[in-house]
Formats: sequence, C-alpha cells, structure tokens
Amino acid sequence: MLRHLDDIRGGYGARVPRIAAHAATVPASGIRRVTELAWATPGAIVLSVGEPDLPTAPHILAAAQAALTRDDTRYTPNGGIPELRDALAAELDPVHTLPVRRDNVWVTAGGAQALHLALSLTVGAGDEVLVPDPGYPPFSMAAHLLQATPRPYPLRAERGFLPDPADVAAVISDRTRLLVLNSPSNPLGTTLPDALVAELMELARTHDLWVLSDECYAAFAAGPHVPPAAHDADGRVLTLHTFSKDHAMTGMRVGALVVPDQLAPLMPTVQESIVSCVNTPAQYAALAAITGPQDDVDAARATYAAHRELATAVLAERGIPYLEAPGGIYLWADLSHATDGDVASFAEELVLSRGVAVAPGSAFGARGEGWVRVSLTATAPDLREGLGRLPARG
Repeated sequence: MLRHLDDIRGGYGARVPRIAAHAATVPASGIRRVTELAWATPGAIVLSVGEPDLPTAPHILAAAQAALTRDDTRYTPNGGIPELRDALAAELDPVHTLPVRRDNVWVTAGGAQALHLALSLTVGAGDEVLVPDPGYPPFSMAAHLLQATPRPYPLRAERGFLPDPADVAAVISDRTRLLVLNSPSNPLGTTLPDALVAELMELARTHDLWVLSDECYAAFAAGPHVPPAAHDADGRVLTLHTFSKDHAMTGMRVGALVVPDQLAPLMPTVQESIVSCVNTPAQYAALAAITGPQDDVDAARATYAAHRELATAVLAERGIPYLEAPGGIYLWADLSHATDGDVASFAEELVLSRGVAVAPGSAFGARGEGWVRVSLTATAPDLREGLGRLPARG
C-alpha cells in the first residue's frame, strides 16, 4: 500500500497531493484476498464469505418492484421511510429497557454504514475502541478510517471464545470511548448469555463507555438473544441491525442503527453528510421483509442449522477440532495442525492446491491464528466437498 506519494508525479511533472495518513493505516481484508483468489481459480469452492445461497423471498422482491413501477424513486427523509422506522421500533421496543421510537431508528446503507455512523458519533481522533479478538475485521477498519485506535480484547479458546470482563477491563485506558460487542459472533458463532451481557454493561457504566452492539445475526442466535440494550438504563447503547443475512438481501444494502435519545438530535445532520438517505425501493423491500411473512427467515434458520450439522460431521470424520457454538452462520475450525503458524499463507495455498477457500482466522485478529472460518451459507454439496478437501488431522 502506498503511504507517501511525494515522489509520484503526474503526466505534467506535478506532484500528486499527499493522501491522508490515517487512510493508509486501514488494514486490508484477509478474507477478501483469499476470496478473490478463489473467484479467479476455476472450479474453486468458496466457503470464505457469508453470502446467502438462498433466494430473496417473493414478497420482498415484489415490494421493491412495486416501488419502481409507481416511480417511488425520490429522496426519503434522512432516517428512512416512516413506516419502516416505526416497524423496526415496534419490534425492538419490547426487548429494550429504554423506549424505542421512530426518532431512535435510522435506516442505513447496510450494516457497514451503520457501523461507520455509530463510530462517527462516538469516537474522535486518538480515541480508543475496544474490539473483540477474534472479531469482525471492519470493527478495526472503521476505527482506523476515523483516526481512532482499535484496542483488541482477547477471546480465549479456553473460555469458549467468550469475553472475560476482567480481560476487557485490562485494556481500558483514559482514552477508551467505545466497547464493541457482537452476538452472535462473526466469525465464532458464539452467543453471549444474559449474565455475561449484564456484566459487560456494568463494566461500561463503571468506565463511562459507549457500547455498540452488532446484532446482524440475531435471527440465528443459539438460545435467547439478549441485546445489551436490555440492560441499558442510562442510554449508552447503539445497536446495529441489517436485513442482509436473515432475509438474503445483501445487495439491497439496508440496515439500521438504533441510537439513544441524546444522539437522536444529531442524526439528521450526520446522516445527511454521509448518504442523505437509503435508496427508496430497497426501503420498501425491507418494510415488506419485517412486516410480511417470516417463512424465509425460518427456512434460512433451518438450512444453516442443517449445514452446521453436515459440516461438523465432515470435520469430525477428518479429526479436525471445531468450536461448539451453534449461533450465527459460520463455523470456527482449528487447522493449526496444518498451518505451520501462518494460517493466512495456508489459506491462499489451499485455494491453489486443493481448490477450496476458507477465511483465515488471523484476518479476525491475532488470536485467530491457526483457525479458519467456514461459511455455512454455501450449498450442502459445496460444504461436503470443500470441507472434505481440508487436511485431516492425524
């Protein structure tokens, strides 16, 4: 990556302006690198990305098509169409301690923009963001882009990769502003139990931290899903949602950020400066998704549960250990017997030598070394064949 452009000259000999220094600190995605290599490899099986291999439900597509047919393609309010915001508020209000109303709900361009928006509201240059390790890479990427510093808190294998509040407390400094929680976890599939969520929220209160809760996979929680906002009595939790995974709407780019009352007055200006509003037909598709039949979500849940059962059986046959964490849409497997301490290089070579792509655990943080993430959204035949190509453990 180019960090200094002083010596790069244009066609007329002029110097190119210097790029922002913090932009060069954003780490590249190890997941994307392996996946693009697989896409360029004929016949490769891609188990590295969470792209649902399920159709978008007909009633969702019909709602988007109806908006286009009636030429409903103009700007909406910054926060989204009122009907969608009200529907989201109605769904979330019963499980949050503080009331959730329309002004608390902001429709975003997928979960990615909700993440950027949440960090834009809560951290500045030099502030620290506590991120899980292993954890979703854009948590750290977005922090870098806003000139903040990601500080990993360890998720240890001996604890089943669940956070230890003492470990989280140990990395808090006077510059820490935000604690990121993710349940069910990407990449781990772990679901935070109620008692642990309560402990982590108490820690945030003690140190006066904002909490960002990524709940993109809430529909696929193992057991009851407990949002941190269920333990939030003083308005410090921002909650991130998306329609991408549970409704197979990844390309429509619709998510939501739920903010506490004290942030709501800032939202019109901040949202206007980033995207103005999300595209109108996609919002009507999301409205149909949340208010219409939920058969597609039930089918996705059953499909991924069956895929998990299939995948764990294949891994067990090959003697490959894996994390017993049935939430989310991923499976976390231990390939340390074959990676020689460099799982990133191993994953790239696996594509070239055996024609299968898995996400290297080190892409999710230092504690992912030796592990890989397997996406359960692939077809059952691809899962069976792809996992069968992984090196068995003797």
